[in-house]
Amino acid sequence: MIALIQRVKQANVTVDNKIIGKINNGLVVLLGVEQEDTEQKAVRLCERVLGYRIFNDDNGKMNLNVTQASGELLVVSQFTLVADTEKGMRPSFTKGAKPEQANLLYQFFVEECRKKIVTETGQFAADMQVSLINDGPVTFWLQV
Repeated sequence: MIALIQRVKQANVTVDNKIIGKINNGLVVLLGVEQEDTEQKAVRLCERVLGYRIFNDDNGKMNLNVTQASGELLVVSQFTLVADTEKGMRPSFTKGAKPEQANLLYQFFVEECRKKIVTETGQFAADMQVSLINDGPVTFWLQV
């Protein structure tokens, strides 16, 4: 399971010209689910996302996690994160989970996050437009 996390000042996701998820200060989490992923991995990735210290403290050092920074999450499913791009000029998605499994683990991840922090979402498998103001920019790839 992969999370590409971006520290943001604000972000939203739109489907059919309607904003369906919106946050202010926090993290955009682009989530990719692979075939071998499990609920255990989703729990661990949630812990890592929420615990990752990428927000500035009073001294300007990245010492605070999203919860300590009073942030929120915007979680967006993104199957392209699991692409194999090592060969050729077209990505391969053979490592990706089938849509049914991916949706179940995406929803499970979201619910784990919601237990601890305000969490907004995109819409699984929809054509989404994500707008954000990346703060820093600060972007990290987390994988479990």
